[in-house]
Amino acid sequence: MKRTLLALLTILFVSVASATEEPMTLTTPTGEIHGMLMLPNSSTPCPIVLIIAGSGPTDMNGNTIGSNYKNNSLKQLAEGLAANGIASVRYDKRGIGKSIEAGTKEEDLRFEHYIDDAAAWADKLGNDSRFSKVIIAGHSEGSLIGMVASRKSSAVKAYISIAGCGRPAYEVIEEQLKRQPEQVQREAVAIHKELREGRTIDDIPHYLAPLYRKSVQPYLISWFRYNPSEEIAKLTIPVLIVQGDMDIQVTVAEAEKLRMARIFSSYHIIPGMNHVLKHCESTDQLVQLQSYQDPALPIVEEVIKVISRFVLQ
Repeated sequence: MKRTLLALLTILFVSVASATEEPMTLTTPTGEIHGMLMLPNSSTPCPIVLIIAGSGPTDMNGNTIGSNYKNNSLKQLAEGLAANGIASVRYDKRGIGKSIEAGTKEEDLRFEHYIDDAAAWADKLGNDSRFSKVIIAGHSEGSLIGMVASRKSSAVKAYISIAGCGRPAYEVIEEQLKRQPEQVQREAVAIHKELREGRTIDDIPHYLAPLYRKSVQPYLISWFRYNPSEEIAKLTIPVLIVQGDMDIQVTVAEAEKLRMARIFSSYHIIPGMNHVLKHCESTDQLVQLQSYQDPALPIVEEVIKVISRFVLQ
């Protein structure tokens, strides 16, 4: 037992010591976007993965700012890739975390801002001689951002979707609202119809205002234009679709939609993995919540292996 523990500690030390982490910034017209470069010690150029976080106030490490949802999932992914000789950059999206000053007023924000930022990061990394090729990996909402950005930047040589939806955002929202009274569902569908036509709505019921307040409607209009299944089908670069079967936020059915839209893609369903890439044996929300709040719990090893094999092929 002691020898096994010593061996594990030695492997861990070598893995950590074989990579360095340093801040990296992207300059935009509205301010600097802050990221973190994880760089393996290598005498030759290595591949680099641009990791894009999910929706809301999710920071570069995969944690939800202002809550107890600290899981360090994306930081652990970067560390796992580094142990396999793969560099990565993860970053706080504009308006989030260290990049808060690069944000705009809510009414001025558009989904394309996130796409343009990701493409600009890819261009920056593509011009860096330390890296042999650039791969984009988007988690959750970052999946859609990443697949569009992968077409916008010629530097991107492969794309990875991690827990990404296969349907437009308005369809996902409508499904989530099925637990609400029928009146709420009907009103949401009517609002979506207007937004999809590019029209804003002044009279929003107070109970739907958190979702559809006037200041956020321009962003929703821009977001609703994109259908992930259509966007992934446009990619001509290698594609990997990764999904956990214990994900209660994005189901395997969403990954199936992406796979059917891009049949010539690598596709992996990872047993026991939930939305934050941690092992979970139940879909019960209380059980799941524990992994969302445990930064010490490691992400599933298989997700690192699957992504590393794809990047290094």
